Amino acid sequence: MSNSPDTPWYKLLNREHWFVFTMASLAWMFDCLDQQLFNLARPDAMKALLKPGQDPKLFGGYATAIFVAGWAMGGLIFGAVGDRIGRAKTLTFTVLIYSLCTGLSAFSTGFTDFAIYRFITGLGVGGVFGLSVALVADSLPDKARPSALGLLQALSAVGNVTASLIAICVGYLELGRITPGSAWSKLFLIGALPAFLCVFIQVRLKEPEKWIKAKAASKASGTQFGSYSALLGNPRWRSRAIPALFMCVAGVVGVWGIGFFSPELISDVIGRALREEGVAKELIPGNTTIWKGVNLMMQNVGAFLGMMTFTRLAARFGRKPVLSVAFLAALISTWFTFRFLNQRSDIFWMIPIMGFCQMSVFAGYAIYLPELFPVSLRSTGTSFCYNVGRFLAAAGPYSLGQLSVWLTPAVAAAALDTEKAAAKLQGFREACCWMSLVFIVGIVAVRFLPETKGLPLPEDQDAAKAL
Repeated sequence: MSNSPDTPWYKLLNREHWFVFTMASLAWMFDCLDQQLFNLARPDAMKALLKPGQDPKLFGGYATAIFVAGWAMGGLIFGAVGDRIGRAKTLTFTVLIYSLCTGLSAFSTGFTDFAIYRFITGLGVGGVFGLSVALVADSLPDKARPSALGLLQALSAVGNVTASLIAICVGYLELGRITPGSAWSKLFLIGALPAFLCVFIQVRLKEPEKWIKAKAASKASGTQFGSYSALLGNPRWRSRAIPALFMCVAGVVGVWGIGFFSPELISDVIGRALREEGVAKELIPGNTTIWKGVNLMMQNVGAFLGMMTFTRLAARFGRKPVLSVAFLAALISTWFTFRFLNQRSDIFWMIPIMGFCQMSVFAGYAIYLPELFPVSLRSTGTSFCYNVGRFLAAAGPYSLGQLSVWLTPAVAAAALDTEKAAAKLQGFREACCWMSLVFIVGIVAVRFLPETKGLPLPEDQDAAKAL
C-alpha cells in the first residue's frame, strides 16, 4: 500500500477500514434520512393530529423542539457511553432506537404520543454523529481521516436526497392511490426500514485498535474515559469544548430552527400557486408533497456540494478561516431565501445555494471536532459540542413559532382566508430572517479555538512530547 504524500486518501484504506467507514456512514446517512422524513411529514402530521383551532406551524415548532431536546440528551448519554464501553456497540444500539421509533411515529393518534415517539427517536439520533466520527477518526490512518470524515458528513446529503425521492413517490400515490393528507404516516414507516436492516450488519463492527489499547492502558494511568468532569475540569479540554459548543449551536439553530423549515415556506408558496392555477382542492396535498420533495432534493444537492467544497478548502487553508467564511455565507443565503423566495422556479436556485452554505459548516464539525479531543474523550467531546448545544438549539424551532406569531400582521376577523394565510406567511418570513443572525455566534466562537490543520490528534501530540 503506497503511503507517499501524493497518494489519494482512499488508497490508504484496507478492507477493514472500508467496512468501518461504510457502516459509520450508513448509520449517519439513515439517521439523516429519518430526520428529513420528519421535516417533510411534519406539516401534514400536525394537520392530522391536532385539534381544531390549533396552529400547525406553532405545534410543528413544538414537535421539532421536543425532537431536538431528545437529540441533545441522547448525544450527552451515548457520547459518554461510547467512550466507556466502545463506539461500535453503542452505535448499533442508537441506530436500533431511532429506526424503531421512527416507525412507531406513523401510528400516532394525537400530538402527545407523536411527541413521545419523536423524543425517543431523538435520543437515538443524538448519539450517532459523535459515535460515527469517533469510530472513523480512531480507525482510519491519520492522512485519510479529514477527507474520510468530510465525505461521511457529505453522504448525509444522500440520505436527505433519498428522503426527498421517497416523498415524491408517496406524493404521486397521494394523487389517487392513498388518502390525501395521509402521506406523513407512510413516510415514517418507509424511513424505519433501512436503518433497522442496518443494525444486523453493524453487529460485525469491531472496536478501534487505538481505543482498545488506550482503554487497557487507562487501568494503569487512571485516565477517565467518557467523563464530563475530565472534559470540563481540565482547562485544556474545557477551553476547546466551550467555544466549540457555541460554534455548533450556531449551525444547529440555523439549520433546525430555520433551514429545515423550508417545507413550510414551500407549502405556502406552492399551495398558493396551485390554487391560482385552478388545481382541484383534493389534488393540492399530493402536489404539495411532491414539491416539498423537490425542494429537499435541491437543498441537499447544494448541501453535498457545500460539504465536499468545505473539505477541500479546509485541507488547503485551515479549519478556522473556512468555517468563518461558511458561517457568513450561511447568514446571507438564509436571509435572502426566506425573504425573496416567491416562485416555484426559485426552488431550483435559491434553495441549493442556501443548502450549500448552511450545510458546509457541518463538514467542519465532522472534521474539526474529533481533532480537538483525545481518544478517551473523543466521542464525549464531539457529542458534547455537537449535541449539548441542542438544548439551546431546541429553543430555535419554538422561538421561530412564537416569533412568527408576534410578527404576523394583524388582520380583521372578517378577512378572507387567503388574506389571513398571506399575513401568517409574512410573519414566518420575518421570523426566519431575524433568526438567521444566529450564524454570527459561529463566527465569534471560531476565533477562540485552535487551528488543527496538519497536526496529529491530541493523544499523538502528547506521546510525541513525551519521547
